Amino acid sequence: METKTKRQQDTVVQNDIVIHRVFELPVSKVWQALTVPEYFKKWWGPNGFTCPSSTMEARKGGKYLNCMRGPDGKDYWSTGVVKEFIPDKKLVLTDSFSDAKGNITSASEQGLPGEWPRELLITFELEEADGATKLKLTHKGVPEEMHDECIKGWNESFDKLEKNIK
Repeated sequence: METKTKRQQDTVVQNDIVIHRVFELPVSKVWQALTVPEYFKKWWGPNGFTCPSSTMEARKGGKYLNCMRGPDGKDYWSTGVVKEFIPDKKLVLTDSFSDAKGNITSASEQGLPGEWPRELLITFELEEADGATKLKLTHKGVPEEMHDECIKGWNESFDKLEKNIK
């Protein structure tokens, strides 16, 4: 059975990115894709990127550490803390660039342009919709010069989620 992803218009408000998606998957599967490393690794990263390493303490106060590997073999690590954890409903995470041990680094050390805050905030809100899942992503703190690239990266990652999570 082929699934289709429906996309609403993506918006940028100040330093916030907001993306609305509908996945033809049950909420429990999308939640699993967000919170279980074995599933997260199947979709994290835009086209051409992989996720060779992912850890997550799936609970409020839990920490995560993820690696996104580029087509050139360069690793981009990120870490953060779970600020809100409401199963199948809402996940709020801090997000910082880091090294492989989870030590916070700067975006410039990763070779990224712009004035990035030390810590960003990512919110996933899920809603059941006739067997499908409505997802709203809010990513706060992305510098203006990286907005379009981040929107593209999130959407390509979500395309992979739809394709690789069953």
